[in-house]
Amino acid sequence: MSVLIVSGTGTGVGKTVVTAAVAALGLARGAGVAVVKPAQTGLAEGAPGSDLDEVRRLSGVSDVHELARFPGPLSPEAAARAAGRPPLNLRDAAEHAAKLASGRDLVVIEGAGGLLVRYDRAGTTLADLAGWLGAPVLLVAEAGLGTLNQTALSLEAMTARGLALAGLVIGSWPERPGLAERSNLADFETITGGPPAGALPAGCPRAGRAGFLAAARAGLAPVFGGEFDPAVFLAVHSFYPGKAQI
Repeated sequence: MSVLIVSGTGTGVGKTVVTAAVAALGLARGAGVAVVKPAQTGLAEGAPGSDLDEVRRLSGVSDVHELARFPGPLSPEAAARAAGRPPLNLRDAAEHAAKLASGRDLVVIEGAGGLLVRYDRAGTTLADLAGWLGAPVLLVAEAGLGTLNQTALSLEAMTARGLALAGLVIGSWPERPGLAERSNLADFETITGGPPAGALPAGCPRAGRAGFLAAARAGLAPVFGGEFDPAVFLAVHSFYPGKAQI
């Protein structure tokens, strides 16, 4: 898995934190890791606070690549249009990622918003980028109410385009999950055909780098370098009517 696409069921679901967790675990096991953000929106050129700034802070990975930035807090295509600038060419982004992958063990690409967010007027999306690179998609989902429809639609779009699912990760698992969060765990299994590949605890970005690495290790599956055990997680947190909870 030399190239991994991180996408979400929408915006604000925890893609950057999951990207940082994957990168941190790769770095911890001695891998050469690069992280790519094809298009950052919502920040002026040179302003701090980008997604890659957060990835660098949390993971310690310094090999980061932002290919375009637009100030409007919009989709990449709309933000480029609002700025009166040409949109990012995702074909160029694919070439850039492929070159990086030739000299690294892992290249993690964090998308903007969801899988089908537009990057140009022709409607090119992160799904196209994943297809060109032959890269699996790690799908990040919310834990609570409303997430099942968004997750199912994202997976349906992936299946229609022949994209491989690297796993489903819950981007922010609450300290005190409610009925919706606990019930959704069983439904995630039904939708994806398997257990989640991880769940990162809410608040872990505030834990400092060592604490974040520990959270990443506990919250991501072994395929990503972690120790997440979905059977244990589901036994503790899932809600099934009539089942005694641990």
